[in-house]
Amino acid sequence: MSHDIDPTDRPPQDACGVFGVWVPADQATRAEVSKLTYYGLYALQHRGQESAGIAVSDGSRIVVFKDMGLVAQVFDESVLNTLRGHIAVGHCRYSTTGSPTWENAQPTFRSSDAGGLALVHNGNLINTPELAARLDPGVLTATTDTEVLAALLSTHGDDPLAAAREILPATRGAYSLVFMDEGTLYAARDPEGIRPLVLGEMEGGGWVVASETAGLDIVGARVVREIEPGEMIAVDGSGVRSERFAEARPKGCLFEYVYLARPDTTIAGRSVQATRVEVGRRLAREHPVEGDMVIPTPESGTPAAIGYAEASGIPYGQGLVKNSYVGRTFIQPSQTIRQLGIRLKLNPLREAIEGKRLIVVDDSIVRGNTQRAIVAMLRDAGAAEVHVRISSPPVSWPCFYGIDFATRAELIAGNLSVEEIRDSIGADSLGYISLDELISASHIAKDNLCRACFDGVYPVPVDDDARGKHLLEVTS
Repeated sequence: MSHDIDPTDRPPQDACGVFGVWVPADQATRAEVSKLTYYGLYALQHRGQESAGIAVSDGSRIVVFKDMGLVAQVFDESVLNTLRGHIAVGHCRYSTTGSPTWENAQPTFRSSDAGGLALVHNGNLINTPELAARLDPGVLTATTDTEVLAALLSTHGDDPLAAAREILPATRGAYSLVFMDEGTLYAARDPEGIRPLVLGEMEGGGWVVASETAGLDIVGARVVREIEPGEMIAVDGSGVRSERFAEARPKGCLFEYVYLARPDTTIAGRSVQATRVEVGRRLAREHPVEGDMVIPTPESGTPAAIGYAEASGIPYGQGLVKNSYVGRTFIQPSQTIRQLGIRLKLNPLREAIEGKRLIVVDDSIVRGNTQRAIVAMLRDAGAAEVHVRISSPPVSWPCFYGIDFATRAELIAGNLSVEEIRDSIGADSLGYISLDELISASHIAKDNLCRACFDGVYPVPVDDDARGKHLLEVTS
């Protein structure tokens, strides 16, 4: 039997990954900043698979190359060899409500009589129309908040820092920015620090900023520290200069620990993998059940499944095989092909699961269609029981800060109780980790985390009448 799955029922998507690198001009030939940026974006590909781009400066001009597709599809050796310089910024994008078009791909470039500015952005602003009203009509050519920021930051000619000092305090929402002019690399993070941003140092000279420490690791950079909430840095021949444009009000995204960040990334000095395994242990203690094998939904459920198996004493096993080559496809399936459903991505190991009481661990349930298809597929393959365990609390509220969650009306937990969700997906039992246990596993104080998708408490205020839907059509 095949299991039809709604192709829009994708896992939560982060808006994008950002990367920037500065090396001394006399090391430009050796360092090849375009290739460093390519590898950095490759490490951040999980944060956005829709488009990719790199901007490079040789000290006198900025060249931008961007296109739709994965990093490896957009760039090849010949393209990278044309992007020569000693400063670069790069971006991989997944749009939330903004259009998936070439114009909205990043870096966003603006030019003036004083020079150029290239900007990449991870996050989502909630006062974009207010910011756009500061610009002259006809200035904007794209439909993203990134375009608005780039236009505003280029208003002070050859002094982006002066523009940033004026604009960023008036900017509300989530933004981790990396931008450059012909001679300097800049980075800034919103006062809440909702989206991540880290600083690294290259051996032999040079500096790197990236969304995650995994982006530093891949280019051999040493992790120095996180860019602080409300901090802005500038990197040039004088080194790294830091200044604060707003008081820090830390509210890091809790969902980074659940799904978004790579497991080999470090947040606040703690491995994401270690946190996810600990969440699995706590999940086993909160929602025990008799079973024969713990299996993950690969790969998002793997660390928590390992922790669940450790704490429960139930053997960990592989019950589903993932096709590693299924990414975001631009080929829309016909109805005949669509009915193959989830088997394009996952297929059961019948010999391993037949007759077994399975505990299936996954990171989250958004609309419910994927879990419904998995449960049915496992039963068809002979599973005696299917118990679903989720390593996050119910996702009940939309995100306005850069994650492509559905509207509240589309979120299954926004409308149904846990028991009703269990019945809807066809599981024998369903258990979510509690919010308190997830927070405790993160080792971050509750008041320093954004938990809005779980509890509806938005750290940057959102109008009450907007909480059931995405706030803006203009988004990064």
